[in-house]
Amino acid sequence: MEKNLKGKECGKGICQRKDGLYLARFVDKAGKRHDKCFQKLPEDRNWLEEARVLDRQGGQGAEVCEENFASHDMTVDAWFEFWIENIVGDLAPNTRRNYRERYVNNIQSVIGKMPLRDVCPMHCKKILIEMDADYAGSTFRQTYIAMGTMFRSAVMNGMIPKHPMDGVGYTKPVRVPSDIKYLTVEEQEKFLEAAKGSYNYYQYAHILETGLRTGEMIGLTWDCIDWEKRTLTVNKTLEFRQKQTEWRAGPPKTVTSYRTIPLTNRAYDILIAVHASKEFRKQSPVLDQTLIYVDRRTGQNSTLVMRNLVFINFRTGEPSKNSSYDTHL
Repeated sequence: MEKNLKGKECGKGICQRKDGLYLARFVDKAGKRHDKCFQKLPEDRNWLEEARVLDRQGGQGAEVCEENFASHDMTVDAWFEFWIENIVGDLAPNTRRNYRERYVNNIQSVIGKMPLRDVCPMHCKKILIEMDADYAGSTFRQTYIAMGTMFRSAVMNGMIPKHPMDGVGYTKPVRVPSDIKYLTVEEQEKFLEAAKGSYNYYQYAHILETGLRTGEMIGLTWDCIDWEKRTLTVNKTLEFRQKQTEWRAGPPKTVTSYRTIPLTNRAYDILIAVHASKEFRKQSPVLDQTLIYVDRRTGQNSTLVMRNLVFINFRTGEPSKNSSYDTHL
């Protein structure tokens, strides 16, 4: 396996040149060799993986000669479905859901039926213009990212010669990190005092003590608690898919989201209290399910036994949906 200039392994099919660029090599099923250079190692890995996926699916391999672009009659709809299912299938479920929502609600009506090769900056700009009156800046940003990521993948895989969003921007204001207000310790204590006695008190307090995302907290199971070491391991998430009316397990948002957290005294005491009451709480038949998901680190199937969930809704005996916390807050 090739190594970079610092002696660290780059991965199969990737090496770092003396000028610092990362070079990826790929041989398709027809025996044709392809290679491409990038400034950053993750870009090389993404290109290589996407090229292999397309080759396995009978696509055009890693690159297509520019004179052959006109022969592609794939529509944007068809490319989006291939891209969302095969190329970004390992993204967090929420991210993929956001991509699909933005495509269906904002992008599809404008360019969905167009041949992928015919999309121009003016079409992408038209999408944003039509959103201007009805959507906030954050939705603009999500749409912009969804389009940009989808078309960048098409360029990387030789489906189109250049990115159709080059030069396309948006001016809708988006909330920046400086606009986000973080609670002080005193404000957190006031919030918890107000929430005391509510049915979500333990969940609110536990998130403040551990920093878990809501989906990570909903999907927390007892086997992830080490009572002796007083730690909590994050290795999965759980969410309710409203459209499919089903619960779905998944991996944490990124590889670095897998982590083991030392428990504060308050977090530890909360888990002790919840554990002591778990035999007496209402439990819905929904908890009889065992959900399968793919571990982002190994690529292997893992399971979430819903009967082992730490936090469930006291009234229904089911896991609490993300939206129920928003409503309660």
